[in-house]
Amino acid sequence: MKRYLLIIMLLTVTTAISSQEWTSVELNRHITHPQPMTGLVLWPDLAKDENSKYGNVITLEFSYCLPCYVVKGCNSDGSIIYDWTWFDNILEDVSSRGHQLIARFRYEYPGGNDIKGAVKGSTAVPQYIKDRSDYHETYTSNPGGDGPTFYADWSNDELKRFTKQFYTDFAERYGKDNRLAFLEVGFGHWSEYHIYGTELQFGVNFPTKEYQKEFLTHLSTVMTDIPWAVSIDAADDEYSPVVDDDELMALGFGLFDDSFMHKDHEIGSKDGYNEECWNAIGQGTRWQNGVCGGEISYYKSSDQKNFLDPEGMHGHTWEEQASKYHITFMIANDAYKGKYATTDRFCEATMATGYRFKVKSCETDGTITRLTVTNEGIAPLYRDAFFAIGNVRSETSLKWLLPNEELVVEINVPLRNGDDLSIVSDNILNGQEIEFEAEISGTGGDTFIGGITVSNPTASGDENAPLYNINGQKVSKDYHGIIIQNGKKRIN
Repeated sequence: MKRYLLIIMLLTVTTAISSQEWTSVELNRHITHPQPMTGLVLWPDLAKDENSKYGNVITLEFSYCLPCYVVKGCNSDGSIIYDWTWFDNILEDVSSRGHQLIARFRYEYPGGNDIKGAVKGSTAVPQYIKDRSDYHETYTSNPGGDGPTFYADWSNDELKRFTKQFYTDFAERYGKDNRLAFLEVGFGHWSEYHIYGTELQFGVNFPTKEYQKEFLTHLSTVMTDIPWAVSIDAADDEYSPVVDDDELMALGFGLFDDSFMHKDHEIGSKDGYNEECWNAIGQGTRWQNGVCGGEISYYKSSDQKNFLDPEGMHGHTWEEQASKYHITFMIANDAYKGKYATTDRFCEATMATGYRFKVKSCETDGTITRLTVTNEGIAPLYRDAFFAIGNVRSETSLKWLLPNEELVVEINVPLRNGDDLSIVSDNILNGQEIEFEAEISGTGGDTFIGGITVSNPTASGDENAPLYNINGQKVSKDYHGIIIQNGKKRIN
């Protein structure tokens, strides 16, 4: 009879708990290191050489990439013949240091000598296109003082077709590859949307505005998994149709600025061109739809060396400018040459970028866990990540959570221990961790449900005590799977 009554009590507890009110779960966490897909960026050679100093305070590396190194030809049906080994080797090298890659494929590089066996300044257009009788490149000996430069032939239909097909194939192959963080795209010198120092000829040494629209629109349809960005110079209507085209402005691309924080970067300085470009193409909200980053200026040789000065450079601090433009990443490959690039300062500067999640409340009703999350950073996370308890993920992604906004996240299991809560993502490397802040007090003590008292006498430290009492009735550890959860008890 006593056993029968106990079972009735247990069933009553089970029913009552299923409808009990939400109770707070203790949760204490701190962000202790740079977050994946954010921060200062080095090129692979330097990242390798300086890995002992900067390896743990950066998460990203940058590399130019060459179509001619991965394209081997074209089949009669138009399909491209690839050998991705060269690019995969870059990804593998970067990821071996626990970092992810920012890639930028380019055709023109003034004075470039990175194509083996080619003359200085050669384009990276695939050889099968260069071999065509209807393909004719142009040449300028020293545009902008940057060295000899060959230009892709934008009158050629195969080059235009290939360029779109290449990114289609690239997205299909690498869209889910967690070694790749972001992609930068564009035309002209270094794919930065300009060919300063030589005559601009649409349909000859630069694609027509009509083709640019066709290309960017195409990219928006195929690059659905990889966040991609174009140069702020695409705001220049001499080169680009973007700012005058509502359809292009509505696309979800980000921006990169390859002369960030130079002396005349800001409006009110001598020039202000950079900020004008950000304003024209960004309208103050571009960062809400696409990742924003770039490279610290090389206008002066001292810019990269001095931008980490806590007192600022050219009237502005790094933290101020990163926040103003909602920066997620910034190439700073020559910063190590300056006196400010200590490991601690690199870490501090990196952690001043991107997203920063905080759990403001954590509660459970014994069946599910509910979190209220905010972003205390300066930009959203641009790839999917989810709160999880063990192997159970929330269905709500943290992607696009804007600074100072709140998001309610539910996970369909109760949280028994705050240490079991994590953020998981298929878009980061094994060994990387997305952290979060939390300082939440839990609700402890006995639980009173429907007139039944469920207590935990073993909390007193008596090893011989029963695991739980239910209205004074001793219940063994193995009986019906009673579990304590931060002071609240439930029945399995």
